[in-house]
Amino acid sequence: MNDTHRAEDESNRLIEVTLDPDTIGAGNRDIEHERQVAIYDLLEDNRFAPVDHEGGPYCLKLLLANERLVFDVRRPDGSPVVAHYLSLTPFRRIVKDYFMMCESYHHAIRTQTPSQIEAIDVGRRGLHNEGSELLTARLKDKIEIDFDTARRLFTLITVLHWRG
Repeated sequence: MNDTHRAEDESNRLIEVTLDPDTIGAGNRDIEHERQVAIYDLLEDNRFAPVDHEGGPYCLKLLLANERLVFDVRRPDGSPVVAHYLSLTPFRRIVKDYFMMCESYHHAIRTQTPSQIEAIDVGRRGLHNEGSELLTARLKDKIEIDFDTARRLFTLITVLHWRG
């Protein structure tokens, strides 16, 4: 990778993701573990670039306000870049269906044949992709993300809905 490509990669990425403790709150031990894994995966590999901004890297704080997920994007020094409010309403059906598929998958692991497990997993991944595509569309013209970053962000959104 040349220096120009490396610099571009560093400027269009998240280097920190935090959850607002006042509006999202802590979950049980399992939920907190899943949130930390989702954040870790997101930070390991992402493309994140607010539209019409000269470049990062960026820090993202997620919080809830008026039943919307707020993407509070800042520079590493804390100076604000942009805040986007994302309605979670369009995600409700996908998240609900995704959790049902995850439950079916975990049940199937204990009781079903490998081909039945694989069929359920294909459906689960399809819902995950659908949620990722919806997230990309909802952030269009606001924040540029690639598909893998959208998948990791959608994972985090689903974990925020998880009740354990």
